[in-house]
This record gives sequence, structure tokens and C-alpha cells, in this order.
Amino acid sequence: MAGKKIEVVYPSLSALSSEEDSFTALSTSALIAKSAVPYSHRRIADNYVIIKRVYKFQAVGSRITNVEKQLLQKYDFNTLEFSTIKQINEQLAYLKRWSVSADPLLRQDADELIRIRCKELKYIVASSYATITNEIYSGYKALERYFEEVSKFYSPVC
Repeated sequence: MAGKKIEVVYPSLSALSSEEDSFTALSTSALIAKSAVPYSHRRIADNYVIIKRVYKFQAVGSRITNVEKQLLQKYDFNTLEFSTIKQINEQLAYLKRWSVSADPLLRQDADELIRIRCKELKYIVASSYATITNEIYSGYKALERYFEEVSKFYSPVC
């Protein structure tokens, strides 16, 4: 026993990262994106990444409508500016499952919810995160990371 070295495993570190990196809640978004992703999510993520890269969000779309807010409330989702990273990661997991559901109404709502989330993210990014007043509500970072990981047009070198 004298010559053996005990290896300490830190659960906060990802197996995919180096020792200098720590596993964060945003890493969970990347892991969610690595599993099977519905086509509707890929399409919306590609659209988001292309618009971000080409237009840099110079033309700002409007905020979400009251009908869109009602759909979010129907599934007990906060607006993106009042969501935490953990909440968004959980919602993304739900939306992925619902997008392949046997229930056509649930599939349609899931696709609409991811579209609404993208619209919210575009508005937040275009307004330079000015609407975010509290560091706790940084769910937009998780959604943006998810879109970047899912999109075939994203390259981290850019």
C-alpha cells in the first residue's frame, strides 16, 4: 500500500475536458446537443447561427407576442430572460422528447416552443443583453450554446 498512489476523482470535471477546465452547467447544454436531435431543432439552430454570423443581429425582430407567452405558460415555461441555465437545460430535454412524441399536438407545440425560444434569444442578443438585469437568469447562454452545438454551420474558430 505504501507505493500506490490514490487517484482523486472530481465530479465537477468533465471526462471530455482538461484538468484546467471545470464542468459547468453550460457543458450540460453541449451534452444535451450531442444526443439525438430532432430535425426541427437542427433547422432552427442552423437559422440562428447563419443569421448571427451573416447579419450579426443588426435587424432586431420584435419581442414575443402574448399568444407566444401563453404557449410558454401552458407548459409552465418562463420567458427566456427570466430562466436559469438549469431550467433551460431541462426544457431542452423535454422539447427534444416532445418533438418525437406520438402525439401530433405535442410535437407541434414542441416545435413552436423551440421557435419561440429562438426568437427570444435573437432579441436578447440583438439588444446586447440589455434586458438581463440579474446574473441568475442566464438561461439564454444555455440556449445559445445548444444551438451552436446542434448547428452544422457553427465552428468555434470564427
